[in-house]
Amino acid sequence: MPGLSLSSRLDGAVGGKTAAAFERAFGMKTVGELLEHYPRRYARRGELTPIASLPLGEPVTIVAEVVSATERRMQNRRGSLLEVIISDGDGRLSLTFFNQSWRLKDLMPGRRGIFSGKVGEYRRQTQLTHPDYSLFDDLEEARAEAEVNAKRPIPIYPATSSVPSPLVQKTIALVLDALGSVDDPLPDDLRARHGLVSARTALEHIHRPYHDDEIPPAVATLRMQEAFVLQTALLQQRQFVRALSATRRPAAPGGLLERFDAALPFELTPDQQSVGARIAGDLVGDWPMNRLVQGEVGSGKTLVALRAMLQVAESGGQSALIAPTEVLAAQHVRSIAKMLGPQLAPELMPTLLTGQLPAAERRRAALRVASGQARIVVGTHALLSSTTTFADLGFVVVDEQHRFGVDQREALRAKGDSPHTLVLTATPIPRTVAMTVFGDLDVSTIRTMPAGRAGIQTFVAPLAEKPGWFARVWDRVAEEVAQSRQAFVVCAAIDAEKLTSDEVGDEPAADSADTRTRWGVVQVQALLGTLPAFADIRVEILHGKMHADEKDAVMQAFARGDIDVLVATTVIEVGVDVPNASTMVILEADRFGVSQLHQLRGRVGRGGLPGLCLLVTEAAPGTSSRSRVEAVARTLDGFELAEVDLELRGEGDVLGGAQSGVRSSLRLLRVVTDADLIVQARAAAEAVLADDPALVRHPGLAAALERRVGVEERAALAKS
Repeated sequence: MPGLSLSSRLDGAVGGKTAAAFERAFGMKTVGELLEHYPRRYARRGELTPIASLPLGEPVTIVAEVVSATERRMQNRRGSLLEVIISDGDGRLSLTFFNQSWRLKDLMPGRRGIFSGKVGEYRRQTQLTHPDYSLFDDLEEARAEAEVNAKRPIPIYPATSSVPSPLVQKTIALVLDALGSVDDPLPDDLRARHGLVSARTALEHIHRPYHDDEIPPAVATLRMQEAFVLQTALLQQRQFVRALSATRRPAAPGGLLERFDAALPFELTPDQQSVGARIAGDLVGDWPMNRLVQGEVGSGKTLVALRAMLQVAESGGQSALIAPTEVLAAQHVRSIAKMLGPQLAPELMPTLLTGQLPAAERRRAALRVASGQARIVVGTHALLSSTTTFADLGFVVVDEQHRFGVDQREALRAKGDSPHTLVLTATPIPRTVAMTVFGDLDVSTIRTMPAGRAGIQTFVAPLAEKPGWFARVWDRVAEEVAQSRQAFVVCAAIDAEKLTSDEVGDEPAADSADTRTRWGVVQVQALLGTLPAFADIRVEILHGKMHADEKDAVMQAFARGDIDVLVATTVIEVGVDVPNASTMVILEADRFGVSQLHQLRGRVGRGGLPGLCLLVTEAAPGTSSRSRVEAVARTLDGFELAEVDLELRGEGDVLGGAQSGVRSSLRLLRVVTDADLIVQARAAAEAVLADDPALVRHPGLAAALERRVGVEERAALAKS
């Protein structure tokens, strides 16, 4: 199988059955994609350790023989538990595997091998959970093999139950043995300047290093390759966008924008003025604007967007604002009409278009949009419908972009002729921050807040350590209501399943995180109905399965003060503005992302009243879930929280449409920690493209781009 290349099909390299397993588990189809599946860490076999003296909590390697292997169904959770007893002739040790029955055919009594893992303890019995192992037929052969490899780093890969780490290691070794020459995507001078190794050497040393010193240069090389290839792709895309022509949308003296500004009862903040000026300049540029405006909750991003809509409207163009929920869309229309006032609102006719509007009302709204009569259109996914057409869509505003996929945003933009695009976000999500650092978006930031905000205090209610605080949370809400204030209670579900005591088993946990939802809107409403302190408090519920009219009626009643406590799902996450709401309780806060928690918290403290946010969690200290909650309590700075989100979740798919770290297109590169490296790679990519735009003299880079940035990724970049 000589002469494999990085573009070779995986099934031709390792066989159809193995290739199919890797494609199902990781989406891999080529040799290059397999070799980009880098180790997540390296284990150390260490010295051979007798079972009788294994140190708890330490990684160990032992040579032992399988004594017994038994499988049983777990009593109180799904799946099976495989317990294997091994012995070194003196002591005995238990190996535990969850839902891995197939190992029974390997771990038969009498089989000997090397077993490596971290020593734990369950019911006073020493054990290894999901250890790595290699089986041999001869004890002396096993002992010799262990001595040779005792200090050699063992790559441990991201794995699944069907494709475990040892199989990944074995498959990669097979492919590396058959791999031919690898063209370097990095220019020679760049590699020399940074002391990097060749691409082929980097792959060898990251996957099967002989000693620790080989790993850092390999990682540094592959990290620079990744940054350099991505920067080249993004720079090529920017050149493409700037080759498009856009309709100029200038503001006219004495026009709509000038009239609006003259009627404003307050001064724009310095950031609103500077960001507005940048947008105004973009709207008269030679190519379509593609700008992201980041601003804290309540910093006035919508006002900035509205001023841009007025500038577009002066040339007869229409603006479409897409919002993630019907509640938010309806509120946007009301607030825009209020800001425009009785003079401008009839001229611009802000129109709501959502899927749950009555048929006749929706037809009227669609007609106003299609005729151009409505120059400001606000809606939800209904704006993306094939039946929704615009007379002259010149400006697209995406509110809270993390709630929309790339394809959805592109579907709206496609309804115009290269319309300008403005994306608004209060908490940059991982993909946004990644694109920001990679420099593919024009970014503006609003940090200054309008005067008169009283601020928000945030506290964690850690029920794992202090269960008594749960009652105090409700007392605190009642105290706020007694002062004629209002409160939100947010739940992760509408109706959580009730738990019974027999659901808590005594099996060892494969994952200590509790995945059950305890509190839904229904359960909380029932609970509050039993509390004496809430006897005279008006409680209502709000969730996404309610009819649009019903949801809107509840929100308006809450805004009027007819409801004291609103128990809701995340339909109130963004845009809801009730100045008298002072308190936000988020139950099971560990079930929400950093961005969501920050958004939800922003619903209080919007008027002159100080805001209080209580993050209720049962997550144990030290877990990533608890870390998220504590990070939100620690700071009100959305930009700092975005970096926390990056570290906890990953950057998201920088080139594609995915927006979570699970399918991140980044392999080794980390946006927060590698920002300087990314800047260096960008400068190098700019120099290469300026000298060799078609990459004729850089075949290694051209090939890497072809592999790394395929048709789908190019399309995603064009939509970003």
